[in-house]
Amino acid sequence: MTRRRKVAWLLLAVLAGTLASLSGCSNLGYYWQSANGHLDLMRAAKPVPKWLADPGISTALRDKLALTQRMRRFAVSELALPDNASYTEYADLHRAAAVWNVVAAPPYSLKLKTWCFPVAGCVGYRGYYRDADALAEAETQRAEGFEAGVYPVPAYSTLGWLNWAGGDPLLSTFIGYPEGELARLMFHELAHQVLYVPGDTAFNESYATAVERIGGAQWLATQASDAARTEYAQFDQRRQQFRQLTLETRRQLEAIYDDSDNGTRDMQAVDARKKAALDDFRTRYATMRAGWSGPQQGAYDRWVARANNALFGAQAVYDDLVPAFEALYEREGRDWRRFHAAAAKLADLPKKQREEALKNMTHENGKPGV
Repeated sequence: MTRRRKVAWLLLAVLAGTLASLSGCSNLGYYWQSANGHLDLMRAAKPVPKWLADPGISTALRDKLALTQRMRRFAVSELALPDNASYTEYADLHRAAAVWNVVAAPPYSLKLKTWCFPVAGCVGYRGYYRDADALAEAETQRAEGFEAGVYPVPAYSTLGWLNWAGGDPLLSTFIGYPEGELARLMFHELAHQVLYVPGDTAFNESYATAVERIGGAQWLATQASDAARTEYAQFDQRRQQFRQLTLETRRQLEAIYDDSDNGTRDMQAVDARKKAALDDFRTRYATMRAGWSGPQQGAYDRWVARANNALFGAQAVYDDLVPAFEALYEREGRDWRRFHAAAAKLADLPKKQREEALKNMTHENGKPGV
């Protein structure tokens, strides 16, 4: 245990206690589990060179760790992403996810409930390091009248705040991803260290998603093998099909909820239309899935079975503004430094002006408005 890590653990524990005292006793348990969860993650991490020197690790892990260091260098040199301590260490968490996020939305809206935190601002999710805790929180939200969902998160960003303490490590929860997906995830999380607007989840996630999509495509085109490109093409084709299906369903649900006129109309009819839309979504997914094959055939089964307003709303956060950021990248001459700087200028605008600027950008480039 290094002195740096001892200090980091102490400061995190003190921070958690301070935040809890500022936020009220009801949040004490939540902040404490957050601090302990991240401390456990840090304790499990050790530098990649030490893992590579360990004769006991598998060849597959050794190759992936070496690959991530190439991806990290590419992110710095080609995508203008930060060159710091992040992704220079690796931790085996011995669990399926880094955290589990809880999302909640009203019965007749896709707008997510938000939770507010001192550093991150107000966000449309609440994360837990134990799935049992996340499931319990989802039940609490349902008892309050919300539709709720829980989904696993393979990685998260500390926004660069903890680079002095080792940064964000590589994790066992995503190290086994196919090459194209691994690159995208790393680029996404590093993008959060470039730009983050407290309280605007849609802006933050869409910006990072645009970076991962464009950067991931560049990695595959210039750095990956033919086999990796073929593997990714099949995976991405299915993802695009699923994304289009969910987009169409979101729009259908939004139209139904808009017609409900805040509950002044026949809500039984609204409920019937909502059920029909969700039934149609699952039927169309089953047809789509039947045309797939291989080990990833059922990748979306669990999500589809639990699909509700909360999960559809969470997906929209990651998707809806991406075309605007892709248009911004084109406008800035496909120059990454100019793109990041232009995105930062948007981030400085008041939220309504920021949203309007992004909407106008998609119209100007012939893409659907957000």
